[in-house]
Order: sequence, then C-alpha cells, then structure tokens
Amino acid sequence: MHVILPTRHVIRSIIHKTLIQQKQHHHQLKLLFPTHPSNSLHVLSTFIPSNNNLQQSLLQMALCGYDMNFQEYNTLLNECVIRRAFREGQRVHAHMIKTRYLPAVYLRTRLIVFYAKCDSLADAHRVLDEMPEQNVVSWTAMISAYSQRGYAIQALNLFVQMLRSGTEPNEFTFATVLTSCTGSPGFFLGRQIHSLIIRLNYEVHVFVGSSLLDMYAKDGKIHEARDIFECLPERDVVSCTAIIAGYAQLGLDEEALELFRRLQGEGMQSNYVTYTSVLTALSGLAALDHGKQVHNHVLRAELPSYVVLQNSLIDMYSKCGNLTYSRRIFDTMHERTVISWNAMLVGYSKHGMGREVLELFTLMRDENKVKPDRVTILAVLSGCSHGGLENKGMDIFYDMIDEKIAVEPEPEHYGCVVDLLGRAGRVEEALEFIKKMPFEPTAAILGSLLGACRVHSNVDIGEFVGHRLLEIEPGNAGNYVILSNLYASVGKWEDVRSLRDLMLKKAVTKEPGRSWIELDQVLHTFHASDRSHPRREEVAAKVKELSVIFKEAGYLPDLSCVLHDVDEEQKEKMLLGHSEKLALSFGLIATPESVPIRVIKNLRICVDCHNFAKYISKIYGREVCLRDKNRFHRIVGGKCSCGDYW
Repeated sequence: MHVILPTRHVIRSIIHKTLIQQKQHHHQLKLLFPTHPSNSLHVLSTFIPSNNNLQQSLLQMALCGYDMNFQEYNTLLNECVIRRAFREGQRVHAHMIKTRYLPAVYLRTRLIVFYAKCDSLADAHRVLDEMPEQNVVSWTAMISAYSQRGYAIQALNLFVQMLRSGTEPNEFTFATVLTSCTGSPGFFLGRQIHSLIIRLNYEVHVFVGSSLLDMYAKDGKIHEARDIFECLPERDVVSCTAIIAGYAQLGLDEEALELFRRLQGEGMQSNYVTYTSVLTALSGLAALDHGKQVHNHVLRAELPSYVVLQNSLIDMYSKCGNLTYSRRIFDTMHERTVISWNAMLVGYSKHGMGREVLELFTLMRDENKVKPDRVTILAVLSGCSHGGLENKGMDIFYDMIDEKIAVEPEPEHYGCVVDLLGRAGRVEEALEFIKKMPFEPTAAILGSLLGACRVHSNVDIGEFVGHRLLEIEPGNAGNYVILSNLYASVGKWEDVRSLRDLMLKKAVTKEPGRSWIELDQVLHTFHASDRSHPRREEVAAKVKELSVIFKEAGYLPDLSCVLHDVDEEQKEKMLLGHSEKLALSFGLIATPESVPIRVIKNLRICVDCHNFAKYISKIYGREVCLRDKNRFHRIVGGKCSCGDYW
C-alpha cells in the first residue's frame, strides 16, 4: 500500500489553523518552510507552543507518514509515558503498525513500559509476546510491571519463562522478581532464585542484596536477612531501611532501634521510609523520648510532608500516651488518608476516650472527603466499648447492618459487639448475640466473652465458653490462664490444678509478663520477681515500703489476682513481685517529681497493679501512664481515665 504524502500547500494550511494565535511567526514559517515534506517535523517542532506540544507532535507524526524515524518515535513515546497519555500512545503504536515501521528492541521495550504505566498490562504483555527478539531489559520491564501491581504469580511465571528462553537475568531482574517472592510458594521459589544469584555472583549488588534481605525479613527469617545485610560490601539507605523495617514488622522493636542507632553512627542518611520504620519500633516500645528525638531529626531534615510519615508520627505519639501531639499533627495535615483518620481514632479508642472517638467519626462523615473502611468502624466500636458507650456502639453496628454505613460487617465487627456487651456486664446478652451471628464464632469472639465472664465472675457461661475454646485452640496459653483466673476467683482450686496439668500434658507455655520504663533514653525491663536489674535491692525495698504506706491509706491487696492455692500471706508476697509494681517503684525512685511515670506491660495489667498505680498517683501527686496489650490507663490524682472499666 502506497501512502500519498500531503502537499506543501496542505501542510501550510494546517499550520495556519493550528497556530492562528501565533501570527508573529508567520513570516518565519514562510522563510524557513521546507522544500521537501520529510523535513516538516523538524521545522514544526521549532515553532509549536509548549502548552499543547503532545497533540501538535501527534499531528506532525501523521503528516510525516513513512518518514518518522527512531528518535522521533522515541521522543513521542517518552512524552506519552511521562503523561500516562494512553490514547496518544496508542496512536503512536498504531502509526508504527500502519507504516510498517519495524521498531528496534529498545522502542518495543518502551512500548511495554508505556502500556504498563497506563495499567494496560495485557497490551504490554502482547507487545512482549510479539517481539521477534527479546532482551533482558524487555523481560525485566514486564516482570516489573506485574510485580509493582501485586501480580506475584504472573511475575514469577514470566521469570521462569525468561530463563527457559535462554535469557540471563541481570541485577535489575533479580531485584525486581524478589519482591514477588511472598507467601510459602513464593518464598520457596525465592530461595531457588537466591541460589541462582549466588551462582551468577549478583549477591554483592546492593539493590539485589536489599531485595534479598527484604524477602527473608517478610517471611520472618530475620537472622538470614541480617546475615545478608552484614555481608553487603556497600550499603545504601534502601538496604539499611529494609533491615530496620524487617525488625520493626516482626515486633523486634529494641533490635530495630539498636540497629538504627548503629547505622546513624556509621553515617547513614535516613529518608522518610527509614523514619517511618523507626517510628513503628518506637510505637511498640512506647519510647516517648526517643520518639521526640526522631521527630526532631525529621524536622531538621526538612523532609516533605509525606502522609505516611505523618501517620506514623500520629501513631507513635498516641501509643506513647501523648494524644495532644497526635491531634496537633493530625489537625495540621494538608492531606488526610483513611489511615490518618484511623490512626487518630485508634489512639482515642486505646485511651478509653469514647466521646472523642464519636466526635472525630462524626467529623469524618461530615467532611465526606474520605470514606470509612473496616478499620475505621473497628476503632469506633472499640472506642465505644472502652468508653462504656455500649448503646452508641450498638447503634453504629446496626447502621452497618442496615447499610447506612457503607462497610460490610465482618467477624471482627461482631467480635467488637461481643466485647462491648461483655464489658458492660451484659454477658447473657452477648452469648445470645453470638448464637444469632450468621457464622460460627471465631476463637477471638469466644475469647472476648470468656474475658467478660472472668471480669464479671460468670462461672457458668465462662466454663462453657472456656472449654469450647480449649477445643478450638488447644495451644493458646491465654485461654487456660483466663479460665484458671475464673476458677481461682471463686475458689475452685481443683479445676485450676486440672487446667495446669492439661497445660503440662499439651506442653503449652504461657508468655512471661514483663514491664518496662524509659529513663534517659534507656529502657529498663522488669520481669516478675526480677532479680536481674542493677538496682534490684533498692527497687524491692521500695515496693515493700509503698505497700505499707498504701495500706495505711486504705489499699487492700486483691488476692484474686494470684492463681496459686497458697495462704494469704504468700499470695500478698507474690503480688509484690509483679513486674508492673517493680517498674512503677523504679519510676518513683529514678524520675523527677514533675515527670509522668510511664510503664508498658506486654500482657494485660492485673487489677491489683492497677490499684497500686492509683495509690502512687494519689499519695505522691504523680501522673501515671500504664499501657498494656489492650489499652492505656492515664491516672491523675488517683483517678484513672478508664473509670475502672476495662
């Protein structure tokens, strides 16, 4: 087929219409207009206004017909990639086909990148399949397109196909495909890819090493990840951030913080992702002083206001007990995602501030810029539960059921309702609610009801639910402990012993309780009856001294918190060895009077230690902040923010 090129007269007419507002250039066009149409692209590009450059360039492409060359196609495609201009890029591709232009491998790869940028992966893959010759860059571009969009199986299958084609991967291919090696099947293939990396000697490349250590860390193999990190001949901010994030995501917060300090000392330049990972670790440790120091680093670095970094700051301050700072950051955000709202709502919820949760949720719905998601509703229901607002919580749940809130109820939402009713003492109602659920109750839902039975001493329902839990989760030590607590609270010591024997038989071990307190950016950790702390004698003496003083003020040890069938004197002695009391007493000794005492517990705080903390606040005039695995307790003047309702 022969294409008739436009005449000089036609070209000039088109130019005149297109550039009608550029009359001052017409005399230049007359002087410089080409004598042959094949030069038209060069001349037109000289005088085209920049604001409509792409459309004008496409017009020139149509006029040039067969005379388009590699550089001109490449320039157009690059512009389409930058702008993600799908229709325009399709026109460029169509022009190549119609003019029977045979693009080089590079241009075909640019077409793959273009379609991938425009989220048209099927078209991108079609270009790859139709390439008469594929190179490592082409394969890597397509693998990267699948990997970046979460299509891990497709990315891995394409990598295998590439190997079978005889194309050898390069460092970019390995760094890309490793990000898709998630889950059990992906990790198994990832180990095989690691072997290939070693055989081809790519392990020394910093970005391949970063992807490798990230893969191992995400699968929980943090020691293998650390070995890879330590063997890297050079490290960049990506590899440093990946290993810190690996520790933080696994809850190894102290290790993450220690490594961050070391790498900073070695001159690591942190970016916003690094700071986000460190803040996650500091949230777990509730290390407020460290958190403030990292926040200062962020401010001095003058980093842009990344939403993910601001969300991490909100989360860190709320988990460190400083909701004022959290709300200040939240209120000054130029852009808020649903994660921003959720972080603030969860913060209020964990502090038992149910009314603030409802006010913020109302503001979110009134603004109507961000739609609530499942986590939003979980935070609101939990806030109502911790704040004693069961009726409001039930209203919100039934708004979900009636589709007034556009979130589909999930088992976790039903679990929040059970928790809400149970905390309010409506244990029988909670059991009836479970029976009417449209699915079988999960272990978490039954566990919530068992906890309520323990708090409200409902032995009949508690025993029924507890034994059902032991069938569903025979290896969960928490279920044995709560049921033992329930039996011990009513003096059923034979049943307590039977449960202990069952735990021994099934080799179920209970996580040891520990509490910690931060002092001068050093974390001091205490275990029950701890004798390892350097100031252990001083701390133990202080606990005994406080017990005597508090008894004179009306404190009565809650012996129901001891699950051993021993005499009362021995029970009281065991209570004095609780890790919370040791940390609180150390805080009273070691911190200035004007500073709040902040203690974190890895498990739920016991009732007796809660009372002990209230007496410290009342008698010594100290603000006490306790954080356990479920919530915060802020105690001022002997009164707790939970209202003794938790």
